[in-house]
Amino acid sequence: MAGIVNYINESFSELKNHVTWPTYAEAQRLMLIVAVFSVIFSLAIWGIDELFSGVIQQYFNLIKR
Repeated sequence: MAGIVNYINESFSELKNHVTWPTYAEAQRLMLIVAVFSVIFSLAIWGIDELFSGVIQQYFNLIKR
């Protein structure tokens, strides 16, 4: 149990003293970049999904005849 407590204390100390945190303005800018990229990526995935769904539907319509 002492090992877990020691690990948590060392992790907290590392985060507090050795990590360089971004400024609030930089964090906002990076969040906006991630949000925009996520929307673009999700639209691209949706478009590819719609395309493949249409192709598969056409394929099954041909087989049905």
